[in-house]
Amino acid sequence: MNRKTIFCFFLFISIIQGNIYAQRVLTLEEVRELAIQNNKRLKMATEEEKVAYYEKKEAFLKYFPKLSATGTYLRNQKDIYLLGSSILPPSITIPIPGIGGVDIPIPDEVNGALHEIGHLKTQNIWLGGISLTQPLFMGGRIVAYNDIMENAKQLAATKKDMELQEVIAELDAAYWQVISLTEKKKLAESYLNLLQKMTSDVSAMEQEGVATKADVLSVRVRQNEAEVTLTKVDNGLSLSKMLLNQLCGLPIEEQITLDCHGELDSPSPENYKEIAGLRYATPAMTDSLLRQPSVDEALQNRPEIKSLELATKIYKGKEKVARADFLPEIGLTANYLWTNPNSFDGFQNKFGGMWNIGVLVNIPLNILSSSTKVNAAKAQTNIQQYQLAEAREKIELQVNQNAFKLNEAYKKYDATKRNLESANENLRYANAGFAEGVIPASDVLAAYTAWLSANSEVIDAQIDVKLSRLYLNKALGRSLK
Repeated sequence: MNRKTIFCFFLFISIIQGNIYAQRVLTLEEVRELAIQNNKRLKMATEEEKVAYYEKKEAFLKYFPKLSATGTYLRNQKDIYLLGSSILPPSITIPIPGIGGVDIPIPDEVNGALHEIGHLKTQNIWLGGISLTQPLFMGGRIVAYNDIMENAKQLAATKKDMELQEVIAELDAAYWQVISLTEKKKLAESYLNLLQKMTSDVSAMEQEGVATKADVLSVRVRQNEAEVTLTKVDNGLSLSKMLLNQLCGLPIEEQITLDCHGELDSPSPENYKEIAGLRYATPAMTDSLLRQPSVDEALQNRPEIKSLELATKIYKGKEKVARADFLPEIGLTANYLWTNPNSFDGFQNKFGGMWNIGVLVNIPLNILSSSTKVNAAKAQTNIQQYQLAEAREKIELQVNQNAFKLNEAYKKYDATKRNLESANENLRYANAGFAEGVIPASDVLAAYTAWLSANSEVIDAQIDVKLSRLYLNKALGRSLK
């Protein structure tokens, strides 16, 4: 295969990849799934959940007996002799009646034989054993420890859920930022087309003596400003797409198109549809409903509250663990031991063993140290309870704030729709009057500017409604997925 063929092959692959990137269209749900699959924080939360799961299993094993085996080998310099080398005197006097005592000498061989009888071969010693210990009562420490690990496992799951909510909220904000800039780019292009057409018309009118040079320059200045605005919007859109790609775990340079299924054409609040679970019946009822949102629902569902409640339970469990230091510990033990030399059969050079069972009792006497640990654990529990109470207050405030923001967003959207209708009507009158020569170019430019501003405000208002709804649902603890 020559170089030209290889070059053409890679060029073909690059073109295919470029077409794939260019054709990729993503909905909000698809963007969310990509972010959930690729987000590093969620992956870490998943691993932390696994850690908590296995730590809970390890805690449960503390109810069961512990089995262990030990073995030891010792090499000693010398053997052990139970009898000394001169255990007998050199001679023994035996009394004989009528003659007196007779000394009988003891040969060295006798002492040597006796010395060898007490010889224990201990240069090589083997020791081993199997031990089994079953806890019977540990002052409630094992039960408390299992409760702590169970709560820790639930806490890890809750933190993962909380991280998921944060990821979706961050992702949705980036998604709607791209949608907003995409719509504003279309708007800026339409505005530029209008100004280009007006520039052409005013130039023709100048040649006919109907318009002045100042009118032409004024329109061209606006056209240049519109071109600069379009460039800024285009750059902002590219950066926003890069951010969205990063959140989704996609290559930064990949070209994506978002499909919002016409969601920006949502009706105004006058249609009284259900938003974020709150029924909007009339404008007057809207205010009263939003002033009394379902705070109880938020307190029941918010993962932050669940996390703090679980943390409080964990610290209460730590109190029990600290209190267990006051109480005795009771356990059952069973062992089997063996040695070589065999200590059960004259220290012969062979293995021998025995079993034993017993009860272990440990009564702690460190009352001062234990009471200090209990007091410290109680203080930690109090801290968690204060944090929980503070979080409840903040969540209640947050729910009300987001409810009011959603209400304001809908009112603003309703107002911008009316402003847009007025701007469209004003632009029609301005164009008609300018065509008939009864309205100056400056008035038409003002009408164009008002039209651009009104359309931009409608886009912002619609995005604000969607994000306000998202943040209210998040504040109420509802699933965003």
